[in-house]
Amino acid sequence: MLYLLFYSDLNHSLFILLALFFVILYEAINGFHDTANAVSTLIYTRAMSANHAVIMSGIFNFLGVFLGGLTVAYAIVHLLPNDLLLNSNSKNALAMVFSMLFAAILWNLSTWYFCLPASSSHSLIGAIIGIGLTNSMITGTSWVNALNIPKMTNVLLSLICSPIVGLITSGILIFLLRFFLKNSNRFYQIHMTPLEREKRDEKKRPPLLIRISLILSSIGVSYAHGANDGQKGIGLIMLVLIGIAPSSFLINLNASKEQIVCTRNTINILHKYFSKNYITINHSSYQNKFKKLTVNYYFDNTIKNIQSAKFLLKNVYNYNNLNIQNRNSLRHLLLFISDDIDKIITSTNITDQERFFLEKNKKNLLKTVEYAPTWIILIIALSLSLGTMIGWKRIVITIGEKIGKKRMTYAQAMSAQITASFSIGIASYTGIPVSTTHILSSSVAGSMLADGSGIQISTIKNIMLAWLLTLPVSMLLSSSLYWISLKLI
Repeated sequence: MLYLLFYSDLNHSLFILLALFFVILYEAINGFHDTANAVSTLIYTRAMSANHAVIMSGIFNFLGVFLGGLTVAYAIVHLLPNDLLLNSNSKNALAMVFSMLFAAILWNLSTWYFCLPASSSHSLIGAIIGIGLTNSMITGTSWVNALNIPKMTNVLLSLICSPIVGLITSGILIFLLRFFLKNSNRFYQIHMTPLEREKRDEKKRPPLLIRISLILSSIGVSYAHGANDGQKGIGLIMLVLIGIAPSSFLINLNASKEQIVCTRNTINILHKYFSKNYITINHSSYQNKFKKLTVNYYFDNTIKNIQSAKFLLKNVYNYNNLNIQNRNSLRHLLLFISDDIDKIITSTNITDQERFFLEKNKKNLLKTVEYAPTWIILIIALSLSLGTMIGWKRIVITIGEKIGKKRMTYAQAMSAQITASFSIGIASYTGIPVSTTHILSSSVAGSMLADGSGIQISTIKNIMLAWLLTLPVSMLLSSSLYWISLKLI
């Protein structure tokens, strides 16, 4: 990390460190903004004291970041087209980075101040969209080319659908608990509130099995939150460093000889596959001529990019031997090949075996492009976990007291936490950035609706309003800040 101080002139180095500071600040705010998702049910069911719950959540957020991989991180990086990220001059890159960070931080702090469980993911993605659209207006290019539309569509769909999934799944779990335990002596225990438990059984803590379930599901939410939201922080730092210090971060300069050879071998394998299938398509009788032309277009582009990448990597065993132009070209080519593979998978009738083959080789192809130094992962893990341990009370009150008309029961708490931990965990594994806040708050609402306890309409309206405003407001903030920055520099 210290070499960043000597990356270029002193001002450039200071700007890089300042950008890293704001990413760390964003991730710390993300920590205490979203802590309620993991600890509110523990606190309000008295399964664990507030201090112990927050410390536990911080520890498992740290582990989630450190062990969660990089799939979600690069879903964030690829939201901005590669050309926009790499073709900006240093001043534009600085304006882009700081506008994006300020917009996300301002909105997150505002919603936290007003105790609204808004989405840090929405604010970050909105800020990225705002930058891309503003850049297209300034440069006079098409807004379609200003954003990576396929990646953006997938991310936005996941952010919209995940709360609905949380609402429905949590409600189903409540229904199942009621159905299977209706004749059990434990039915009343699981469907009572902590106050009812204290009044009836003269005990403040939940029954042992319920308490264990609540703690384990809370650990699951904390770990999943670290793996998903922590990866967004890693992606944000990589976005910053690729934009401001491209020569050092375009590709993994610390890639081993074996990793580089693996990349070269993968390119050779793909070359054979596409050359063979291109010949097969040209000699086949397609009924749909337009489809045949489309497939040939993708194959032509892919083969050309593969040949260029093979030429660049010929006799290369250390990426440090490549100059800045070749590093830039290699990154472009590998990402173009990856995008072509995605298009071919979705636009042609290939077999499951071929799809598996292409996806496996795509993953191997990007090993030295989709990376993050260990120090970045460690910084984000520490920032998120430390942020988790401060400033958590404001959102906890909203989740624990203001969503339902009545106090939360043990069954409602477990249903919401289990739903959130599995939903976010699956999303992290598959590389989908989702909103932890929206999944858990909707899961709490779903469990209370299914249980017939009702919800506070005013709170739900406020949460929905924050949900709807986050994307456009963060877009407007980042767009305005970017435009002003470009005028000033």
